[in-house]
Amino acid sequence: MSFFFFLRKVAQYMADVLEDSRDKVQENLLANGVDLVTYVTRFQWDMAKYPIKQSLKNISEIVSKHVSQIDNDLKARASAYNNLKGNLQNLERKNAGSLLTRSLADIVKKENFVLDSEYLITMLVVVPKTNYADWQHTYETLSEMVVPRSTNLLFEDQDSGLFTVTLFRKAIDDFRLKARENKFTVRDFQYNEEEMKADKEEMTRLSTDKKKQFGPLVRWLKVNFSEAFIAWIHIKALRVFVESVLRYGLPVNFQAMLLQPNKKNMKKLREVLNDLYKHLDSSAAAIIDQSAMDIPGLNLSQQEYYPYVYYKIDCNLLDFK
Repeated sequence: MSFFFFLRKVAQYMADVLEDSRDKVQENLLANGVDLVTYVTRFQWDMAKYPIKQSLKNISEIVSKHVSQIDNDLKARASAYNNLKGNLQNLERKNAGSLLTRSLADIVKKENFVLDSEYLITMLVVVPKTNYADWQHTYETLSEMVVPRSTNLLFEDQDSGLFTVTLFRKAIDDFRLKARENKFTVRDFQYNEEEMKADKEEMTRLSTDKKKQFGPLVRWLKVNFSEAFIAWIHIKALRVFVESVLRYGLPVNFQAMLLQPNKKNMKKLREVLNDLYKHLDSSAAAIIDQSAMDIPGLNLSQQEYYPYVYYKIDCNLLDFK
């Protein structure tokens, strides 16, 4: 993975972690405490981190090792947080959505059921709102052995209502079949106070753990994004130096510059730079002149090669604005 794509990965993960605060992501994507453009325009080589007395190979290895460690740490932290977040979302999904599928544990109460009876059982039935009248008129006769006046509306969502009905256990299968024929859906549900309590405790635990991990994770992402971005810019500086030596030879006689043109002035800037430096590499100048003709088939796919050394620094690391 390239440095740039790794930085985008960290930035995008920070956006994912911040969820509802995505508009605040950009203000957390800093380098040495300043925004990215400011850091780049004020860039100075960090002698403490990357001593220039060392060889270029050693400096490059130090940078790569540092970023590799950040990547490994990110994978471990992201895996732990994502598992926690995923488990919590699964529980939350169970408590949301249609009455046909959602958990009923937070809706029902012990007093809604006939419990510990050898003969009787309370069932839960989802009835479309448009069929409420039909339910009230027919539920007692859907099957034999339904307890009269035993239905109660416990909960409503946008489309349906959840009703109780009590009947003899031996009539369960027949009642379920007749209910389905009348567009009433019997939910498979057994009231178990211990299970319901355990589910609520698990949701509370996961929610608490997520809140505990959130702050430290955002701080870690902020610090290590900064470290990775700084490392990336140092690598850019190394590449400019190495490429310049390879092109123009020794002794060193070149100057690195940072240009930040408006998008509408990009083409004009290229033309000016080409006029100024085409004498340094006539083959590159010829390619640029050829591509400027805009004739299909004559573009040699070397748009990024110029008579001067050029590296792009893209500070836009997010997929959303």
